Amino acid sequence: MAEQYFARHPRGAHEIREVAATIRGRLFHFLTDSGVFAKRGPDAGTLLLAEALQIPPSALTLDLGCGYGVLGIVAAALAPQGRAILTDVNQRAVALARKNIELNDLLNAEARAGEFFGPVEGLLFDAIVTNPPVRAGKAVVEQMAREAKAHLVHGGTYWTVLRTKQGAPSHRRFLETLYDEVREPAKGGGYRVFATTRRL
Repeated sequence: MAEQYFARHPRGAHEIREVAATIRGRLFHFLTDSGVFAKRGPDAGTLLLAEALQIPPSALTLDLGCGYGVLGIVAAALAPQGRAILTDVNQRAVALARKNIELNDLLNAEARAGEFFGPVEGLLFDAIVTNPPVRAGKAVVEQMAREAKAHLVHGGTYWTVLRTKQGAPSHRRFLETLYDEVREPAKGGGYRVFATTRRL
């Protein structure tokens, strides 16, 4: 059985490579490795979400389950007066995210290791973005969405992307039980992006 990308300490041999992707009109470079999600380069869901993100220039953003940091790095680039915090339980992914922040010359981002919201306890965010670890199970994906609400400022937005065939319609119904507004700003390639806003 293949090692899961949400393991704390992947044991597989390193296979570090550098990939490039043009997102929001900017060329980004990312180091990837074995034992992390989408090691060959940003997947279609992540790219769809990255292109859809609406991040205010001074926003504090959390990339939850950041992998090697694509979404958080894009968010930091979109908010030059703001700040992005990238978190992941996978220690190898966090190490890569730290290198990728430097590789893309961003001074307003940092990566922290830990599970769920542990590394950012006490902070409130203008935006929380995630391509959730669907393979970890529905309960984990729903826990991320549920706990996100308590870590958003009033008017803050939780951004997520799921495959239509991996439960996106039912996840939208779940989000509608938690949040005051659920929008679908983008879809394509079998994925759907949801933006859910905390009003109360």
